[in-house]
Amino acid sequence: MSENRRARSVGIGRAHAKAILLGEHAVVYGAPALALPIPQLTVTASAGWSHRGADGLGDVSFTMTGSPSRPMVTQASDGLRRLITEFTATMGVDDSPHLDVIIDGAIPHGRGLGSSAACARAVVHALADLYGREVTESETFDLVQTAENVAHGRSSGVDARAVGASTPLLFQAGEVRELDIGCDGLFIIADSGVVGRTRDAVELLREGFQQHVGAQERFVRRASRLTREARHALADGRPEMLGSRLTDYHDLLRAAGLSTRGVDTLVEAALTGGSLGAKITGGGLGGCVIALSRPEQAREVTQQLHEAGAVQTWVVPLKGLAKNAL
Repeated sequence: MSENRRARSVGIGRAHAKAILLGEHAVVYGAPALALPIPQLTVTASAGWSHRGADGLGDVSFTMTGSPSRPMVTQASDGLRRLITEFTATMGVDDSPHLDVIIDGAIPHGRGLGSSAACARAVVHALADLYGREVTESETFDLVQTAENVAHGRSSGVDARAVGASTPLLFQAGEVRELDIGCDGLFIIADSGVVGRTRDAVELLREGFQQHVGAQERFVRRASRLTREARHALADGRPEMLGSRLTDYHDLLRAAGLSTRGVDTLVEAALTGGSLGAKITGGGLGGCVIALSRPEQAREVTQQLHEAGAVQTWVVPLKGLAKNAL
């Protein structure tokens, strides 16, 4: 098939969700973070040419399935418009025809699961498919970051990497490497149903650091140690230690004021159900909880989470994410 420009009438791109195991907030201060891909929650973007004129907001129209709030749609489309402008400039393609972009996703918005980054990555690959162009992983990352920085302000880059990863990742100071997995078990992700407030959480943490001498250094040092220990536990096949570090990290975020009563209730419910450890995941002040469970306890943990108010849950088996998994 010809790879010339506009070789296709519709381009398709895909990406998936992610969760942060440990390292939230501290990662922007140079600490390590561990990220988990969630392949069950996907986003598909389709991009095609339209004969209609521009809609007054530029030469691209966005349609998002589901019912995200209008401010989120506006915020997301602002970032995606910037991404498309950067894509056409970087790839040297004609940006004059009107584009219709449809985004069909199962990732709930504002829950710390990388919805905006996954949408952006899917759009990058849909455009590449439409124009018949190859994009490197580095180019994809830069383009996703363009959208992320519009949506969230300064972005660490964790989401942009993790929404395209097939295995858990270690992220630190812009460098990424795949994590070794020696543990069996399941991660259960529970949606509190409350939209997280990442920007508010970032500002709350910053204010706390400014008010207390040495608070930032203590927070980053503690976060770094817990994340390193969790990484080794994951590699060495010590699920109990991994679980305890998850719970310890939740306590760190809760002490900084970044949790909520509803999220704390979900963490306690997971532990009551037999989870090896649980914590908030993502920016905080709402969003999701992630819990580590042995397979035989997963049903009870999930039941306890729903009884405590989780509106939906997803299970990510560690075995399926190992680099050498069959």
